[in-house]
Amino acid sequence: MQTILTSFFWSGDVIRSRRVSDFFLSGTLDLPMPPAAMIADWRREAEVRLALEPGDVEVMPLARTQMRWPDYRRCVQAVSEWAVAEGLSAVIADCDMALMACRGARYHHDGEQYGGIAFCNLFLSEDKGLDLHFPLTGQRIPLKRGTVVIFDPVQPHGVIQRGSDSFSAAEFPPGQDFTQIFLTWELPIEDSNVGSALKIAFDIDPSTSLQLESEQLWANGLPAAVCPQSGRLLRAD
Repeated sequence: MQTILTSFFWSGDVIRSRRVSDFFLSGTLDLPMPPAAMIADWRREAEVRLALEPGDVEVMPLARTQMRWPDYRRCVQAVSEWAVAEGLSAVIADCDMALMACRGARYHHDGEQYGGIAFCNLFLSEDKGLDLHFPLTGQRIPLKRGTVVIFDPVQPHGVIQRGSDSFSAAEFPPGQDFTQIFLTWELPIEDSNVGSALKIAFDIDPSTSLQLESEQLWANGLPAAVCPQSGRLLRAD
């Protein structure tokens, strides 16, 4: 039986419905290598201040990177040019940017907060044997410096070891550097270019939309959650 995923999301002061996309855009950009001092600073921030545990995804201080790594602007320019080439016009330039760190990522969906958003992530770290994995579709994207991806964050996803099909904290032992640093942009899903690029159909369940007061993910007509280890869909409480 095909699983039909529906995102119910805030559009202004009303809830709209839309299909959850299983399509993404990805590529590999030619980025400058961060200086050793910048990499060391990121590692200290992630390990000491944030104390990243396996599966954690946290915000990093962007201003310090902007000040200490002038070439980060080349990264921003590269992703902007790539997005324009993919038909997304100047949407990247109009969106806020954040710097993030993850030590792998447990399977999750972002449909309770980011149903109206598509993520654009640009990875700045070297290849550490990790993949962005979409468990319901089986799609995987190897993460390395220059990997860029635009995807629907309501589609369940996680960051796991390349040879694995599930998330396990034991695969991220202490003393080994599995931290990935990436820039992220939140793209409005209702932008015509973004919605078209991800092949999203809107207003697929307007009657249910009228009954809801919060953003949610539904699967085959029922509220759904995601198992953080396997990525399987669960019945939401």
